[in-house]
Amino acid sequence: MVTSLASGVAAERVLAFDRESGMLTGAGVIDRVAVLALQAGSVLTRPYGHRGYRLGCQLVATAVANRDIIFRLNEDAAFAIPFCGGYWSRMLNRRYYYEEEIEVFLRSAADLRYSFVDCGANFGYWSVLASSRPYGRQPTVAVEASPENAKRLKTNALLNSNRFRWLNAAIGAKAGDFVRITGTRHEALGTLALAHNEPDAVPTVSLDSLLADGLIDASLPGVIKLDVEGMELEALRGSEGLMQRDCVVICEEHGSNRTHGITRHLINEMSLRIFVFDPNRRRFTWLDDVERLDRIKKHAWVGYNVFATSSPLWEARLLSATWRYR
Repeated sequence: MVTSLASGVAAERVLAFDRESGMLTGAGVIDRVAVLALQAGSVLTRPYGHRGYRLGCQLVATAVANRDIIFRLNEDAAFAIPFCGGYWSRMLNRRYYYEEEIEVFLRSAADLRYSFVDCGANFGYWSVLASSRPYGRQPTVAVEASPENAKRLKTNALLNSNRFRWLNAAIGAKAGDFVRITGTRHEALGTLALAHNEPDAVPTVSLDSLLADGLIDASLPGVIKLDVEGMELEALRGSEGLMQRDCVVICEEHGSNRTHGITRHLINEMSLRIFVFDPNRRRFTWLDDVERLDRIKKHAWVGYNVFATSSPLWEARLLSATWRYR
């Protein structure tokens, strides 16, 4: 059950938006005008990969109080973000679906029991959803390297009755190292390897270490979402044991990377089959030619997800999944 008000999200009036009904509550007149502006901005910029949307959000933010808005994603999922935040505010547009290919897949697997591992969890959007009732209440662990993002991750765990575990750590090839987080945008950060522990250092964990420590249930199939800003190959090198099980890994291929190095590694080094979502056919297809990614990556500033597996279970589920929205 979703907690009505979590620690760190307290306010005189809770500003909330229901994605399913479109209802906005706890809003004054200025807040409502701001929401309308943010919704219109998302509609106008969506065909261009939301290019320029962040600047519009910054302008709107100057007119409203500094507070959070809570999205009700479904009847069992709440997700808090800063009001007018330049990345997540596009969720106010009810016709926009964040990474719809992941939503298609997770909804198709709601009748299964699996471990969900959210690497590069950011504020915990997918952890909130995967652990919710409509998605099968999957056992979930979220890993986020940025200490600032991890604070938001903690807030969203609390907001959803602490039903998923979370760690402030960086995913790497092995556990026990340290990194420093670089960059300013919460969705586009980097990591700098350190020789030893220092102030503000973040420890590393590997996917196999999460399995060994019992944070991933070894008895269940696994779904690994891997969005770790350039550390994907290191993370994959630390997943050899896990990937020998019934696992599917969802990897982000950045639009600016025209070599498609992550996908080539998944195919050539890990002998995995790759699937991509075709928005026109509204279903997944097998990627028979890596060069097809040249056509899929329409915007250089956007991330595109590929799904890799050697598991007949997950291959069948991917090929049977269909999109039923819009």
